[in-house]
Amino acid sequence: MSVRSRGGVTGDLAKRNVMRRNWALLLCFGSFCAGMFFTNSCSRMWIMPEIGNTSRTSETSNKQLDIESKGCSSKVVVKNASTDGLQELADTQQVIRMINKTVSDLEMKLAAARAARETVHNENSVSGNLKTVESTSKRKYSMVIGINTAFSSRKRRDSVRMTWMPQGEKRKKLEEEKGIVIRFVIGHSSTSGGILDKAIEAEELMQGDFMRLNHVEGYMELSAKTKTFFSTAVAMWDAEFYVKVDDDVHVNIATLGATLSRYRTKSRVYVGCMKSGPVLARKGVRYHEPEYWKFGTAGNKYFRHATGQLYAISKELATYISINQDLLHKYANEDVSTGSWFIGLDVDYIDDRRLCCGTPPDCEWKAQAGNICVASFDWRCSGICNSVERMAEVHRRCGEDEHALWSASS
Repeated sequence: MSVRSRGGVTGDLAKRNVMRRNWALLLCFGSFCAGMFFTNSCSRMWIMPEIGNTSRTSETSNKQLDIESKGCSSKVVVKNASTDGLQELADTQQVIRMINKTVSDLEMKLAAARAARETVHNENSVSGNLKTVESTSKRKYSMVIGINTAFSSRKRRDSVRMTWMPQGEKRKKLEEEKGIVIRFVIGHSSTSGGILDKAIEAEELMQGDFMRLNHVEGYMELSAKTKTFFSTAVAMWDAEFYVKVDDDVHVNIATLGATLSRYRTKSRVYVGCMKSGPVLARKGVRYHEPEYWKFGTAGNKYFRHATGQLYAISKELATYISINQDLLHKYANEDVSTGSWFIGLDVDYIDDRRLCCGTPPDCEWKAQAGNICVASFDWRCSGICNSVERMAEVHRRCGEDEHALWSASS
């Protein structure tokens, strides 16, 4: 090939390269314009419209928002919060708290229904209460009174039956018309089906006023028995209050109902005579606390709790016990155990001294003054001393009018 022809080829290549550079420049310029247009569009997307002719007071600072844009991202900076803004925040927090409480209540009711179903299933094998549960599950009761008793306390039970506890048709009428359930509460012996259990079964056939628990009876097992009572009762009866009372205490039922009715609007109520006795570390003494070391140094006192002769709790607290019964700790003393289950909960403690009056003349003087006692017993005996012999006398001198129970509003 000649030199001339090679020179012609070189010229053609140079022209082509110039054209390619021109196109490249044109494409770069076009891309730059498109980028500028896109950036402006993103900025316009975040422009906040201003409200004209809006007056501001000088007493409160204005709520100002700065919008910093970079590309298509933005950051909102709150420089000053107005009083109105703070109020709105407080209102929002209040609404959130209400929603959380509602959700918590619904969760508790769902758990209670599950626990009730399981408890009823377990109790039927011992107490044979399936028909009772089915017939009463839809009924709303005012209170369930569980009278704690033992195998050896037949005479105590009879003294209660002959005084403040209605019998037969009157007891059934009390449930139907007043929504008040009263039962003697007892478990079974360590040898289930033995002579002790057969004696209770025979008494139940005659009286029909027992609530049998899936629980082995024993003095050191009172905390477990109380826990089982509340769990079983809340599964069997839908009541506003659940009451635990000993079988050597005198009770005025109408006065008890009127007292508890004052607290119907509160969801978590613990009513009783609140006390804080010493923690007894020395072995061999009555009410010895094996776990005394948990309460600090020697000489310390227990936390506030209701005395065990008689106290009442609302449905929500009974439900709480039912749901958490496997986790709740048991101390040596039943009333201490019950009080410990509510430590840390949002509970209203009601200290009402009418629930722990003395026997005559104390309760008699108060009755004459128009301040009728709910419950009467002797502190030195943790119940009425010689209750079998004295229950009738206490009832005669300190009992409410016999028509009070039936004339009281439901």
